[in-house]
Amino acid sequence: MAVVVVRDPAVDTPFGVSAALLAAGLAVRPEPPVDRASPATGLAGVEALVVLSARRSDVAPVLALLRDAVAAEVPVLALGAGAGLLAEAEGSAADPDGTGPGTRLGLTLTPPAGNDPLLAAVGPLPEAPLPGRAPLPVAERDRRDPVALAGTVAPAGHTVLARQRQAFRLGSAAWGVPFVDGDRPGPWGELLLGRFAALAAARAAHTTTRAHFTRQAGDWEERFAYQAPAYAAAVARMRLEAGGRALDVGCGTGRAMPALRAQVGPSGQVVGVDVTPAMLASAARHARHRQGHLLAADCDRLPLPAGSVHGVFSAGLIDQLPDPRATLLEWRRVAAPGAVLLLFHPSGRAERAARNNRPLDPNDLLAEDNLRPALETTGWRMDEYEDAPHHVLARAVLRG
Repeated sequence: MAVVVVRDPAVDTPFGVSAALLAAGLAVRPEPPVDRASPATGLAGVEALVVLSARRSDVAPVLALLRDAVAAEVPVLALGAGAGLLAEAEGSAADPDGTGPGTRLGLTLTPPAGNDPLLAAVGPLPEAPLPGRAPLPVAERDRRDPVALAGTVAPAGHTVLARQRQAFRLGSAAWGVPFVDGDRPGPWGELLLGRFAALAAARAAHTTTRAHFTRQAGDWEERFAYQAPAYAAAVARMRLEAGGRALDVGCGTGRAMPALRAQVGPSGQVVGVDVTPAMLASAARHARHRQGHLLAADCDRLPLPAGSVHGVFSAGLIDQLPDPRATLLEWRRVAAPGAVLLLFHPSGRAERAARNNRPLDPNDLLAEDNLRPALETTGWRMDEYEDAPHHVLARAVLRG
């Protein structure tokens, strides 16, 4: 995985942060891959961002990159002046009366820090002042860095994690820690970086998915609107009874949800699940929330009780997962006796191979010889399979 360190070479050296990240086994890219025309492209192949500062000429694209990273839940650790950048990206400004890294001012962690996925594992703050450069005079500070090295006013919607030098978390994956200097993080800062590296590594697969589909979410529905009849025809093969609960896993913009609603009727339930918030936001813009509930969740850890689902629909997902067996077992857990599983891809295997100028892959999970045993060994009995010119479809029933 790659961690991008965003910094101003005139102000920050990469050594303190880079050493801690390299010690955790992560690759470090020292320059931010920012495309000024489309900052979101800078998230391609990036599993985390560490932000120290920015060149004056790069502030606008770095702020845009941070906004995209927060939206896509790409892990962000903003240290020192970088915390001001993160706050500014979310609508707040640097605090001109604050103090720079290296001072304590009675710094204390707040109760929410005890449950924070980053700070809770780092431990209490040291008694001695944290190391770091002294605050710059205002004139010098403004000349060197457009976002002050001084304190940070945490943005709206944040969780305060430390008072006085206000550390904060945005959502579930972005942290601003203004009292840690990226050049000389000190022992506590190194622990923080190590924990952040471990957290970023654990979330890498989801981060890649979210970053990719966040970039695609805006026009996804329009680009693939022509597939709506194929989705409806696939859902029709489920033959669900009215009043049941239907699940669309990896729902994207929810294209299957109207057809699922039609099958289970007004007394049934439809739940669209996706790991990318931007896709769910697009689904809501297209009124899919009127067909059922939209839920941000991992397909391997569904927040649903065992035996509560009567039909599971999933399109273009199962063959992209790192551990399909674990996913099929999770879907079995939530499935009621006799539940139906419908796996669908809106392109045939031969069609996709030709499109990518490659032969058919014998290891493709969607090949019948691979998919049937994968289903059978996880409790599903496949009763229909089609590898047609323009789709792949497999229907299975939960064995009693």
